Amino acid sequence: MRVDTRSNYASNCEWFLSVLGGKDVVLCHTSALECLGQFPGYVNEDQIDIYTTVREPIENINQYIVDSFDGLDIVTIGELRCTSLNQTVNDMLRDYDVIDEQSLVQALAGFYYRNGKSFDSLRIAPQHTDRFNNIREWAIEFYCHE
Repeated sequence: MRVDTRSNYASNCEWFLSVLGGKDVVLCHTSALECLGQFPGYVNEDQIDIYTTVREPIENINQYIVDSFDGLDIVTIGELRCTSLNQTVNDMLRDYDVIDEQSLVQALAGFYYRNGKSFDSLRIAPQHTDRFNNIREWAIEFYCHE
């Protein structure tokens, strides 16, 4: 089964609720950034990223299977559960080869400028610091115009 695209809804959260309402899932990666208000999303977006303990036959949902949600830092926004910003950034750094790079960089750029031109309050796991350091300048320069 294929789900509607984002363009059929007034907001990302409305879309997520319509598709995922009542399911035992946690938004992750780009979808978590959207739920957290860190990334605006795309106009005709049709992919949703979730952590789930049971795979479902839904075509355009990127499902990351976990044994349980116990090890995840989860926040609840309205009726939606998503990974916290720190969890999301670290997860995306870990899964860098399969994530939406632009959403991560744009979210980091916004974070940097909202926090006094600093990443200091982000908690980057030691195993992800090299990758973070490789993209931090790109994030800092994301909103700069020549």
